Amino acid sequence: MECTVSWTGNAGTHSKMGFVAETGSGHVLMMDGAPDEAKPDNGGRNLAPRPMETVLAGTGGCTAYDVVLILKRGRHDVQGCSVKLTSTRAESDPKVFTKIHMHFTVTGKAISPQVVERAIALSHEKYCSASIMIGKTADITTSFDVVEV
Repeated sequence: MECTVSWTGNAGTHSKMGFVAETGSGHVLMMDGAPDEAKPDNGGRNLAPRPMETVLAGTGGCTAYDVVLILKRGRHDVQGCSVKLTSTRAESDPKVFTKIHMHFTVTGKAISPQVVERAIALSHEKYCSASIMIGKTADITTSFDVVEV
């Protein structure tokens, strides 16, 4: 896997702290910094997600992917899955994630809570590379709802 991240520069209307990531699979992701009123040359323009927001989003995508795949492989009628992540970061550098809570909402027909709980556990214990890495610095907790459709 590879990715090239390039600073977009500070010319014209571009953010002074904007970056574009070009992934090995041929996709592009924009990132930007928060505006810094005290030091305008160091801040972004809020034109795209922050780099750490993309780390959090990627972790959520990784685990949601696993949960859906595990449920589908178990022949469960899963029709939707979302995960809301809330996080806390360290106050001093490096400002790593220290706590992350993931709340899953799984929709489908006749899916038992025990099956969803097991799918989430398998993701976090075995399959989700992102949450396993993030779990080295952050206490990750989970909860879930199963919605019958």
